[in-house]
Amino acid sequence: MSTVARQFAHTLREIGVRYVFGVPSGNMIDYIEALRLEDGIEFVLVGHEATAAIMADVCGRFSGIPGACFATFGPGATNLSTGVGEAFLDRSPMLAFTDEMPDHLLSRTVQMNINHRQLFFAITKHTTRFHSGNAAEVILKAAGIATSDVPGPVHIGVPAGIGRDLTVVENTEVEYLRVEKKRWSPMMHQQIKKVETLFAKSKKPILAVGLSAVREGVRNLLLAVAEKFQLPVVLTPMAKGMFPENHPLYTGVLFHALSNMVAETYSKADLVIGVGYDPVEFNYEEWMPAVPLIHIDSKEADVDTGQIPEVLNVIGDLGTALTELRNLKTATKSWDLDQLVKRREKLFAKLKPQPDSFGPLAVLHELRQAIPDEGILTVDVGAHLHLAGQQWRTLAPQKLLMTNGWSGMGFALPAAMAAKMCYPDLPVVALMGDGGFYMTVGELATAKRLNLDIVIVVIYDSSLSLINIKQQKKGYDSHYGTDLNTPADKPTNHYFGVPVISCSSLGEYRMALNDAFSCKGPVVVEVRVNSVEYGNLVLQRV
Repeated sequence: MSTVARQFAHTLREIGVRYVFGVPSGNMIDYIEALRLEDGIEFVLVGHEATAAIMADVCGRFSGIPGACFATFGPGATNLSTGVGEAFLDRSPMLAFTDEMPDHLLSRTVQMNINHRQLFFAITKHTTRFHSGNAAEVILKAAGIATSDVPGPVHIGVPAGIGRDLTVVENTEVEYLRVEKKRWSPMMHQQIKKVETLFAKSKKPILAVGLSAVREGVRNLLLAVAEKFQLPVVLTPMAKGMFPENHPLYTGVLFHALSNMVAETYSKADLVIGVGYDPVEFNYEEWMPAVPLIHIDSKEADVDTGQIPEVLNVIGDLGTALTELRNLKTATKSWDLDQLVKRREKLFAKLKPQPDSFGPLAVLHELRQAIPDEGILTVDVGAHLHLAGQQWRTLAPQKLLMTNGWSGMGFALPAAMAAKMCYPDLPVVALMGDGGFYMTVGELATAKRLNLDIVIVVIYDSSLSLINIKQQKKGYDSHYGTDLNTPADKPTNHYFGVPVISCSSLGEYRMALNDAFSCKGPVVVEVRVNSVEYGNLVLQRV
């Protein structure tokens, strides 16, 4: 016999969960104690439930094992939902637990009581609840759903008052990955022939790589296909690192800084081959020319068929599909390789800061020099993300973390904390604007308590710069409703005990980074710059 709470903790540990993030409730006390007693897993207190879910999201991204988070009734659940939605649209496996009323009160009018299953229905793959006799079974099934096909969150209700109930422990094998996860079918013969016909007819195909390709680990095969047929490669922002940025065939990132220069190549394509392309970042028809599309993924392409003349869906394993594509007996394509290289070099030249200048480009450039190649950068939503998405040298997938499916501000700091917990030996930096920093500044206390060696770089331009750009493009007053408070002339030297280094010149910034990376524990670097540089670089849609 065991208690429900002990079975909860044991089952999570058995499937590989290392941390459960959350804000405690009275009902959760039994579960916290169970986590304390269970070796190999721990409860992590955070300042806000959204942070708990974001940290669980990032743990799930890195490991492929569902991240876990917990919140109480009502306001706790609604706070948690922000990070749960992020996991849903950024495709991360997650188990999101919330307190729920016992059965006899579920439909009653009770303090803090709302229908959690309705709340989470639209932002999860599945929502359920367990009772005293089936906690392990429900958790295992939920983990299988969370990791199968397109990963995502599953919500599990935890009825109040059952944590100390005794339950029979069964010797259930942990088979959720093997039993629940669906296996894709390989490319069938008919699909191969159709691909071969379309590919043979094209003279200038292009590869468009999305976040599903990151998850499937097909970087080497992708490189082999591109090199064999000399195909240019464009990436969605969350696929950064899937193709070497110094490669002659690298074209750039869609919809981030200077995306008009990236368009100079893809607009000339006569065939687009989407590899793990998830439209949650950008729909195909938002950028591709009116040419045929070969879409290779686990789901059919979500496209406006009136705009794309022909769509061939290849629903199969990415590795198998790319291997078949690489084996096609088709001639090298006719792209002008010299022109591709010149465009790429011109793109990166425009993203290089002018000597002795000190704007957002210099902030990113100097930061890139300070972080070793294996380091991890997490980036918040804002104009600076559009620069990082194009400019940041990313040598491997998951070294530049962002939210682009959900695109919620306040991502960078919780993501950096989770990244450091997952990879304690790697340098980790959070990059954010002042708007995103204001949303999550309280979590510095969490980073301090956990003694996480992370550097938090905050770009202070006293505005929501990305919204300013949209206002200007529509001809509106470019600052109404988007100006933030200007930092005091005499800045503070700490937040919640976390040291702060302020700088407003290139020399000060270089020294600040040097000092920050030599410190133990979290450090904030406040960088005061003018946002005018964004105007010619961030070509944001309105």
